[in-house]
Amino acid sequence: MKSHVILALVALGCATAAAAQDAPVAPAVPVAPAASVEPAAAVPAASDIPAGKGKIIFFRKGGLMGAAISCAVHEKGEKLTSLPPGKFAVVYAEPGIHEYSVKSEATDTLRLEIEPGETYYAKCNIQMGIMAGRPNLSPSDKAGFDAMSAKLKPVEVKAQ
Repeated sequence: MKSHVILALVALGCATAAAAQDAPVAPAVPVAPAASVEPAAAVPAASDIPAGKGKIIFFRKGGLMGAAISCAVHEKGEKLTSLPPGKFAVVYAEPGIHEYSVKSEATDTLRLEIEPGETYYAKCNIQMGIMAGRPNLSPSDKAGFDAMSAKLKPVEVKAQ
């Protein structure tokens, strides 16, 4: 019986099982992840999409490549958000065709047809340019976002 208590205590992460051998065993309590970890849980769920709108998640991989270049996402000339490396932003949009753009020495545009209640993904990459890096906005998918989401942090979006 004592060996079962010791194994249970070790499994629960007690520092010294020997000191707690005679203590009663409490039921296991789930441990929350560390506060510094912000996985995709920071992304509103599909059920959080406002009625009649679609959701676009813009994201950018972390790293040093193009770190000095901002990936500022615009629509109709208005800046929605800026994506530094390792960040993501959630934008809600009315149904219909939307054109999102990023630019430095050249402009890149991503055209999306937004459906109500749907989630879309767009990835920003920085490519080599003649004088400066060029941001590129391309469609992605949930798997592409999920592969990076544990390392991504949210950024603010202009009021929608």
